[in-house]
Amino acid sequence: MLHAISDDIWTTDGDTLDVMGFHYPTRAVIIRLGDGSLLIWSPITLTNDVRAQIDALGIVTQLIAPNSLHHLALPDWQAAYPNAKLHGNPALIRKRSDLRFDGTLDATADPAWQDVMEQIVLENRIATEVVFHHKPSRTTIFTDILQQFPPGFHKGWRSIIARLDLMTGTRPNVPRKFRLGFGNRKIARESVSQILNWPTRNLIMAHGDPVIGDGQVALSDAFAWLIK
Repeated sequence: MLHAISDDIWTTDGDTLDVMGFHYPTRAVIIRLGDGSLLIWSPITLTNDVRAQIDALGIVTQLIAPNSLHHLALPDWQAAYPNAKLHGNPALIRKRSDLRFDGTLDATADPAWQDVMEQIVLENRIATEVVFHHKPSRTTIFTDILQQFPPGFHKGWRSIIARLDLMTGTRPNVPRKFRLGFGNRKIARESVSQILNWPTRNLIMAHGDPVIGDGQVALSDAFAWLIK
């Protein structure tokens, strides 16, 4: 089911993935571009229902894989929308040589979406990701570097690991493993400072409930450990 965040931007939730016994809900973001076509951020499992709802909005022309971890559903989307352009970061392009990539994600927004979105690269040794900001709705979009699992989501010994890793809480946070993954704190601080300068109103994460209306405060709190 599609959930409207604001005009021309929606989310839809997908299957829960099992990664070493940890359950990760998945989420895609759908953005209507200036020409009326659609951009899909972090495509989830493509079901008939998901496809029907998206097709009712418009024509899919852009697919974005924001980091090297979110790629499992891409073959189905590329098969369903063969004319859509697929964009990924260099690590994913090397990893998925079986896919046809049409663009490489970096710090410069592609002409297809530069009127409505800007982006910044967050270099991380676990998974470098491209963070996006949808300008009309003032929505900032993270993949894995920000997460928020409610207390009790994970069970048994995994709940202990999740808590120690700072994955669990009532507000978005940067898990400890990703904090350690910022090899160059100076570069990370500069990139995050640019993100904090965006006039964020809403915050979307792949793994965590969207923050609506309080996104700027949530971002500042999540990165307080880095920006001092």
